[in-house]
Amino acid sequence: MSIDVTPAPPHAPSPIRLVATDRPWTWLAAGWRDLMAAPHVGFTYGAALTACGWALVLLLIWAGALWAILPATAGFFLVAPLLAAGLYEASRRRERGEAVALAVCVRGFTRNASQLALMGVVLLLLHLFWVRVAALIFGLFFGLGFSPPLEQLPLAMLRSDALLPFLVVGTGVGAAFAAVAFAVSAVSIPMLVDRDVTAIEAVLVSLRAVAANPSAMAFWAGLIVVFTAMALVPFFLGLAFVLPLVGHATWHAYRDLVR
Repeated sequence: MSIDVTPAPPHAPSPIRLVATDRPWTWLAAGWRDLMAAPHVGFTYGAALTACGWALVLLLIWAGALWAILPATAGFFLVAPLLAAGLYEASRRRERGEAVALAVCVRGFTRNASQLALMGVVLLLLHLFWVRVAALIFGLFFGLGFSPPLEQLPLAMLRSDALLPFLVVGTGVGAAFAAVAFAVSAVSIPMLVDRDVTAIEAVLVSLRAVAANPSAMAFWAGLIVVFTAMALVPFFLGLAFVLPLVGHATWHAYRDLVR
């Protein structure tokens, strides 16, 4: 059960609820019900984002930047919460007993468009910054002269003594970027879809929600990472299912955490 924090005065920001560590399972169950209630919406979104993942990989292969596939793919998920605005709208409408249709769910992007756009800029800059940092880390460990033919790059990296420290440092830095992105967007984007608030207000509420529920939010972030990693294995095909499920569940996380 959720436990309300001591009520704040009317002029204060939205109060945050405290939840149990295993609460994310409840969010996933609610997200599953939303997905099954309107599968045409969820799976269309999932298929579209999966296609974006394919396009990103093919673009990097064409550009001869095979090394950038992993950081670019990870960075892609930094902006995924914004792309799920239509899924939040679907869950919001179902919660209110309103009809859910793909065309109607697009309104999730227009209800608070300017503030959502601002959040998009922030997440996109974070994405681009991460890709640049990943490039610097790659150059630091493998050197500027490390440029084997594209088809030999994976084997050359496996033979290099720098591979293990590169993976350790890259994973650690990437995890830090992911933690920042998660903290600022955990409930902020659903809140922007649901309420007439500014992006700054929504981010502050998101940071408060994460800080007030560190164990539950760490567990939720871990579940997202595990599900996403499993979905990536069959060449992104699993994302068509995982992304809408997590998107709907994120709406319920927001509704559970923010009064």
